[in-house]
Amino acid sequence: MYLPKLSLMKTFKKELKALKKQLSEPHRHKSQARQEGARNGNTSTNTEEETFSFADAMQGVTPLSQDKVEPDKQIELFKKSQQVKGKHMKHSKQIAASFDFSDMYQAALPQEGPMRFCQDGESTHILKQLRRGDYSPEMTLDLHGLTREMAKAELAALIHTARKELIDCVCVMHGFGQGVLKAALPHYLVQHPHVRAFHQAPLEYGGQAALLVLIDIPLQNNKR
Repeated sequence: MYLPKLSLMKTFKKELKALKKQLSEPHRHKSQARQEGARNGNTSTNTEEETFSFADAMQGVTPLSQDKVEPDKQIELFKKSQQVKGKHMKHSKQIAASFDFSDMYQAALPQEGPMRFCQDGESTHILKQLRRGDYSPEMTLDLHGLTREMAKAELAALIHTARKELIDCVCVMHGFGQGVLKAALPHYLVQHPHVRAFHQAPLEYGGQAALLVLIDIPLQNNKR
């Protein structure tokens, strides 16, 4: 009764051994090939297999793009040039607004009557116009309480601004006090190349405590 079962068991074991042998055969051949290659100093088979395996594995893979944003050098250079340009323009304006008035220069001014001056080449008629108040000052500079150096800087800035704004008549108030600025101011104004004339101001603009100054503005766009 048990003989058929024993026969089946033997047959199953034989088939199992054959299957194991069949499965292990390729691995045995590869191991032998590696050993022979190592003995002969030939590693190309292994290298080719590894290279092929890596290349095969990487097929269809897209490299990652660079996601770091580099600063635009052109923009940086432009910003730097604008900064330098801004500093240069500011410096140029400071130079344009400054004028080196000398305390040593003494102009030949009238000793009698109201303080007045007219540049060479200008009609003396403009002095009468200044005296009558035909010119109305659009800017006024008050020098009260300033030192000579401060007054010179403010005066240069006034003339520069007047020319820039196309204003041909300004009023400079020197006051009375000890008379230091009152005495120095006419000699400063005579030195400036853009002062056409000046005259003691009419009463409504300060009288003896101020001067009306006529400025030579660009394009000779003077208002009469």
